[in-house]
Amino acid sequence: MTIESFTCRACRGHEIRTILDLGVTPLANALVEAGESNQKEESFPLVVVFCATCSLVQITETVPPETLFRNYVYFSSFSDTMLAHAATIAKRLVKERGLGPASLVVEAASNDGYLLRNYVEAGIPVLGVEPARNIAAQATERGVPTVAEFFGAELAERLATEGRKADVFHANNVLAHVADLNGFVSGIASVLKPGGVAVIEAPYVRDMIEHLEFDTVYHEHLCYFSLTALDALFRRHGLSIIDCERLAIHGGSLRIFASPTATLSAEASARVKALLAEEKANGMTGESYYRDFASRVWALRDSLRATLGKLKAAGKRIAAYGASAKGSTLLNVFGLGRAELDFVVDRSPHKQGKFTPGTHLEICPPERLLEAMPDYVLLLTWNFKDEILSQQAEYRRRGGHFVLPVPEVLVV
Repeated sequence: MTIESFTCRACRGHEIRTILDLGVTPLANALVEAGESNQKEESFPLVVVFCATCSLVQITETVPPETLFRNYVYFSSFSDTMLAHAATIAKRLVKERGLGPASLVVEAASNDGYLLRNYVEAGIPVLGVEPARNIAAQATERGVPTVAEFFGAELAERLATEGRKADVFHANNVLAHVADLNGFVSGIASVLKPGGVAVIEAPYVRDMIEHLEFDTVYHEHLCYFSLTALDALFRRHGLSIIDCERLAIHGGSLRIFASPTATLSAEASARVKALLAEEKANGMTGESYYRDFASRVWALRDSLRATLGKLKAAGKRIAAYGASAKGSTLLNVFGLGRAELDFVVDRSPHKQGKFTPGTHLEICPPERLLEAMPDYVLLLTWNFKDEILSQQAEYRRRGGHFVLPVPEVLVV
């Protein structure tokens, strides 16, 4: 189906095709405070579309960034996987780029400083840009200088004018959150030194489609990138993607390295060429690649509901792990709530004591699993499966089981 009124966020094209309509859902990170569960929650359409002009996959609804990000509940430091991932790339770039006390590393959406603190510990100046005021304050307290602003063309120009241009610019899992893609990428071009490099990570749309990661879709994630779509976007602003890597993190991500075109040799890296060719050969630049995604999502819904229904019919008690954004999408879209699940646990104390959006399940510390010993736990944060299953070894030793919902229902 074509959507006449919507224009592509990247190329402004009008050839827009619907891929998946998930209905109307609450904001995935709008946790409900205790005592407020009777208040009406804001909900918005969640429709995924494909731009036939530039190949960008995106949602149609734009919730104001001030609503989504000024007071945020996701702190990256509560994931051991994220901390290790950040340390690895920081150490690598310090070595590869020869960074030192005269360098500057800038990160957009720097969260609580989980990545930049690795540079601080190495004696390298940093600047975090984090719109969530509560999180920016914590990062600054931890020794990571952070401004509580949204990154974009205006801020980038100001930083450049002040002489604060970056040798390395990081943007991990933020480009997908940006409504003004062109303003953000032009900002990267402004704030980079002539020989600087931007290192961008975003969930890879190929993994989302092929591994049925529909729960990656929520209102904060406006876009779902292929290398083809990113290549066109960055070239539009004088930046070239000089290298790329596929990563396992977050269920499958793409990491790109981009630099000002003027500093490049004529040839991009072999990996960039190979992946662009692969995407074309796989049909990712056309609508047909995405055509059966919706039917596969609804088949998964039926399978998961049937599995949980059988367990409940047998008298089993079920909880969930991870009061995450993707968990919110899964629960609300699949119609799962108090009838199936007793409570949710999460490591973050910033979420504990609150309730999940739409479904109003109580969020408890992970210790609740050993106290209550539910027979099964639905793993909503399946992207951190190995970390969580390891942490919950005692629960499993006592006979507890986990239900993995994506890409297919699996009990472990």
